[in-house]
Parts: sequence; structure tokens; C-alpha cells
Amino acid sequence: MTTPETPVASDIVNAAVADQGRDLLTIGIWIGLGVLILWGLLILLYYIKGLWGSPRELFMLYISKILEYGAYGAINLTFILYLHEDCGLTDIQAGAYIAVFSMSLTICSMLIGAVCDAVGIKRTLILGTAIMLASRISLPFIDNVYIVTFTSFIPMAIGMGILLPVLSVGIKYYTTSAGCALGFALFYTLLNVGWAIGGLIFDGVRGYFGEHGKVEMFGTGVELSTYQIIFFIGFLMTIPQLLIFLMFRRGVRMTDDEGIVINSREAAVDADGVPLSIPSVVSKAARDTVGIFATVITKKPFWIFIFMMAMLVPVKLVFYHFHYTWPTYGIRVFGDGAKVGNIYSVLNPMLIVFIAGPVAVLTKNIRSYTMLAIGTIISVGAVGIAVMPPDWLAPLTDTWVGELIFERWLHVPEGERVPLYLSLILFVIVFTFGEAIWSPRLMQFTAEIAPGGKEGTYIALSYLPYFGAKLIAGPMSGMLVANYTPDNTPPGVEHYPDHHMVWVWIGGMAAITPIILITMVKLFRHAEQQEVKASCE
Repeated sequence: MTTPETPVASDIVNAAVADQGRDLLTIGIWIGLGVLILWGLLILLYYIKGLWGSPRELFMLYISKILEYGAYGAINLTFILYLHEDCGLTDIQAGAYIAVFSMSLTICSMLIGAVCDAVGIKRTLILGTAIMLASRISLPFIDNVYIVTFTSFIPMAIGMGILLPVLSVGIKYYTTSAGCALGFALFYTLLNVGWAIGGLIFDGVRGYFGEHGKVEMFGTGVELSTYQIIFFIGFLMTIPQLLIFLMFRRGVRMTDDEGIVINSREAAVDADGVPLSIPSVVSKAARDTVGIFATVITKKPFWIFIFMMAMLVPVKLVFYHFHYTWPTYGIRVFGDGAKVGNIYSVLNPMLIVFIAGPVAVLTKNIRSYTMLAIGTIISVGAVGIAVMPPDWLAPLTDTWVGELIFERWLHVPEGERVPLYLSLILFVIVFTFGEAIWSPRLMQFTAEIAPGGKEGTYIALSYLPYFGAKLIAGPMSGMLVANYTPDNTPPGVEHYPDHHMVWVWIGGMAAITPIILITMVKLFRHAEQQEVKASCE
């Protein structure tokens, strides 16, 4: 006779099988990691071989790209939580605030981005990074929304408006026409590596200090919240960027015929080649910027280009909701400390790193229209996975899939392993496959269509269609989380029966893009012809 404490043969066998399964899973994980690392190294070697001979500024730009998007990725995920928890704004107020900040960033990118064409890459990079550094030093120490608006958010919008467009322009300046596509592919790959680092920082700090933790800084008596610690790490990651840009050579450009060409005076000279003073540089930049804007906005191909950007706005706003709606939504439905950064901001960019290159190679001869239409259909369709009841994935919870996700990756406690984790992870995976099809092609086109000397202007003005869209998306983000995952409800998916409505609204909005692409084929193909014509001029 056995007692409840006495193991029977079946229990011993089951335990042995379970242990063996864990051992096999561990071996599988290590083999998988080894394959991914080898794949990553081969991809990196391919890029290096193709870009070998480019000026050192190109590779320094790539390093700064990883640092900036790592810092900004972590900070961006934290913005909405900081405004709500530390500054005391409601969900809707925080959403509206982020909308205004995002629109300010768009305005700055449109109005300031063309300064690169007038002043030159090095000075633009240094100026933008210095402003970013100043804005990020005050952000960790202030929780008054009025003060932080003027000390951090406004300067950050200006700094990013200067910095982000010129990072893309630099790729075209530092590569040949033959290497431009490869340069942008590596640019996009490293951008995603940076975002993944940001996601790891976001989850790591929250996991170590607690969702609502407070830490005294170096015995000074100054307390930082968990979210302010993330901001401080972002500030520290900005310092080496400034040092990198200070080591750039002025006027460097890669040409097809002469290789690396250096014009040390760059754009900051008068008509006679005499160097300008700093006030004269500012004045010249203002005059040239106005002149450049006046020139491009009168060209028909430019407006066709803008219309193309507008068509992609609805599906691109899903990214907006991943950055600003997802953190609050995820923490409320899964609980404090949930690794929501890993689910999107790590999984999505890491998948892009490994699949974007093969997708680009396999589809390089397919028309842009076809790629954009297929990719956006997949991305929009993926949102439907988040809307479906997650119980259809429940059987996977007790399999090796569940152990891999809940135990080995996200470290979810036993009582909190709900099937919603699985459906949202599947949603992100499918969405990412769609993104890998259409997003890199769009990024390259944005720079390639620009005439020589107007690259910064075109890239800066490509943000124009997002301006009005953000006016809607920001408050929409706040209203979605306030209505379907309200703050006054205990955390846990069981307390939010209508949480899926968040994705119903987001998916409905995103569906506009493939519908427009399918119904306006002729206009889109005409735009493709304009792109080819502009690239050849």
C-alpha cells in the first residue's frame, strides 16, 4: 500500500521522462543559439566584405547607430509609464502628451533636417547629439511634467529632429551607388540590434529594481524611480556617441569614380571658398534650408513620394502602438515586472536581423508594389491573432514550447502562465515577417529618390504624413488602455475581459494601408517609375 508521499513507479518514470525532456530542450537551445550566432557572424562578414573600402566614418556611424537606438529604444518604452507613474498624468493625458511630443519631433525633423544639406554631416551630428545629451541629463532627476517639458522633451525633439535624418543621409554619403543597398541593409540590421538592446535594458532594470522601485543615487539623497534609472542609462549611452562624432573627418564622401573624397571645408564656406564664422554658418544654414524646401515642394515627383509615404502611415502606426500602448497594456494584463520589452522590442528586431537579409535577396527582383502589398497584408493579418481568444493555444502551455517561453525565456511564475502570452508572441512573429518584406524596401527608397544634395530634405519631409496621424494615434493610445485596461483594476488578464478590443481598433486602423495599396495599383506603379527616373538622374 502506498501513501500520498510514497512515489510509485509511474511517478518515477514520468519524472525521468520530464528530466530527459528538459535535457533535450537545453541541448536544443544551445544548438539553436550556436546556429544563430554562426548565422549572425556570416551575415556580418557578408556586410563587411561588401562595404570594405568605405570610409571609416561609415562604420563609426554604425556603432553610434547601435548606441542611439539602444538608448532611445529603452527611453521610448519608458516614456508613457514615466508620465503616468512619476509625473501623475492619467492614461489619456499621457497619451495626448506623447502625441504632442511625437508631432513636435515630426515638425523638428521636417524643419531642421535640411540643415544637414546646408552645414554638413559632421557638424549636424555633433549639434544633434550635444542637444540630446543636454536633454537626457535632466530627465532622470525631474518628475514635474511642466519643468521636464522645457528641460528635456522640447530639447530632445529638436536634437532628434537634427540627428535621426542625418544618420540615414550618412549611409548614402559613405557608400558607392553599388554599395548603397548593402549599406542600408546593414543600417536597418543594426537599428534593430539597437532596439533589442533597448528592450533588454527596459526589462532588465524593471526586473532588478521592481516596477515601482526607488533607489538612492550614490548616497546623495537623490532618489530615482525605476523609470528614471532607465533614462539615466540612456544618458550614459549618449556620451560615447558624441565622442565618436568628434572623430569624424569633415567633408568625407564615397564616390563611384574617385573612391573616398575629402572636402574639409564641406558646406560651411562662402561663394569664394572662405570659411564662415559660426554666426554666418547659422545664417547660411537658415537661408539654404529655406531655399531647399522651396525647391523640392514645387516638384511633382516629391508629392508623389509624399503620397506614397502617406499610404504606409496606417500600418506604420502599429509600431507607434507597440512603443506607447504596448508597455502599459502588457504590464496590466500580465502584471508588474512582466517582460513586455522582450516580447516585442527584443523578439521583433532579432527576427528582423536574421530574416530581413534573406528576404531581401530572395525578393530583389520583385516589384516594390507587390512587396509592399504582400508585406502589409501579412502584418495587418497578424493583428487578428491578438484579437482571437487565446485558449486555442492553451495546450502548448504544458509542452516544450511552454517551457521554452515561460521558464527559459520570460521567467513567468507558474500561476501566471496564461495562453495570452503565446498568442501575442505569435502575433509579433507573424507581424515581423510582414515587416521584413515591406519595411527595408521603403527605407531604401526614401533616400534613393532624393536628388543629389537634397537627401536630408527628402528624408526629413518624409515624416510629413505622420504628423496628422500622430494627432489621432496619441490620444487613441491613451483611450484604449484607459477604456479596456483601466488603471483602477488589479493586474491580470482575467480582470480585463475586453482587452482584445485594443487590438481590434489598432488592426482596423492598420487595414487601411493594404486596402489603399490594392485599389491604387496604377498610381503606385507610376510612383515606382518616378523613383527609377530620379535615381538615374
